[in-house]
Amino acid sequence: MENYKEKILKICNETCKGTLMETLDITYVDVGENFLVGKMPVTSKVFQPDGVLHGGAMVALAESVGSAASYIFLNAQEVTVRGLEISANHVKSIREGYVYAKAIIIHKGRTTQVWDIKLTDANDNLISICKLTTISLPKK
Repeated sequence: MENYKEKILKICNETCKGTLMETLDITYVDVGENFLVGKMPVTSKVFQPDGVLHGGAMVALAESVGSAASYIFLNAQEVTVRGLEISANHVKSIREGYVYAKAIIIHKGRTTQVWDIKLTDANDNLISICKLTTISLPKK
């Protein structure tokens, strides 16, 4: 995996051009045998009116990282991945720095996958816990 790490991250980051991920400045920064990590800067662009990171931006980060992880760990040449459901529990607010999302697979079925995605700050403080269910559909 280590040999492919830079290549995988480069491909993931290149696919963000012209998408919501680019709008939110999401970048993929680490990948391993069963996980993918992305980060997003916490700026006024992703704030709620009271100056803290918006929960919807956190969910967008979590789904982006979980969906990208599905493409990495499934056969992307044969399937299209779509999100089915996402849930989030926001446990701490953040006003500056970066928020990191680490997606780890819980269930890897042929059709559905379940991802545990923890969002943390630079000091590894838990900001949000998300669960994403994806579906793999055969390409036609």
